[in-house]
Amino acid sequence: MMAKLAIIAHGGAGADPLKKSNIEEAIQKGSSLLESDACAVDAAVEACVILENDPAFNAGTGSVTRLDGSVLVDASIHVNDGRLGFVASMPETPNPIRVAEALLDEEINGLGGIGAREWADQRGIPRSAVTPRPPGKTASGDTVGVIAMDSEGVMVTATSTGGCSDQPAGRIGDVPLPGCGFWVESGVAIAATGIGEAITREMLSHRVHGWISRDGMPMGRAFEKAIKTRFDESTDVGLIGMTSDGSCAARANTNMPWASWNSDGIRG
Repeated sequence: MMAKLAIIAHGGAGADPLKKSNIEEAIQKGSSLLESDACAVDAAVEACVILENDPAFNAGTGSVTRLDGSVLVDASIHVNDGRLGFVASMPETPNPIRVAEALLDEEINGLGGIGAREWADQRGIPRSAVTPRPPGKTASGDTVGVIAMDSEGVMVTATSTGGCSDQPAGRIGDVPLPGCGFWVESGVAIAATGIGEAITREMLSHRVHGWISRDGMPMGRAFEKAIKTRFDESTDVGLIGMTSDGSCAARANTNMPWASWNSDGIRG
């Protein structure tokens, strides 16, 4: 039996809610690919690339500068068959999600810094200087994440960020860390956004995933429990998720632009 097609994306906890229209462009791309029988990896990556190419978001081409003036990016991709790829603190990389994707079928899972960039060079993944976005509220907002499911029931998470403007060049947040910024397994996919250190301490995506897949908690209730009981009100945090029936959910304790679509015609 063919699985339902579905995709959901966010534009960051603490981001301007008017950026929902930008998110919808990525959803349109991803859903069109899914309807054309593309795999979930392709749909998630191409939707994420649209967001990385949008200077409205703190990811890829819209990334912020670190304390030393550098522009360094992180990204991750996770497939429900166990394949995983993540990169951290990469320079001169407008689309780090493509580097993370290229790691899916490698023996190694993750790369960082200039070594990640040189590895990407060897595989022809474009290198170019990233123009820093203007200063603004970038400590937690405007990062991006996508979850997609294809007709074979394959589920994928794809996340990307430019980090934080008030942090050192070596700082790594939740986005490239398995179980923190993302997790997909056993028919449940989760992606988180917000204050990376708080999300990482909680291993938030893996924790919430367990409440849903192991304990049978409804996804929306699990999101609300995590946000209300694991974080104080001053800590921006948000979650998006998908289950194998094509249902999508999103919750945050602050503004978080997001959009979703599935083949039943349900949009969010």
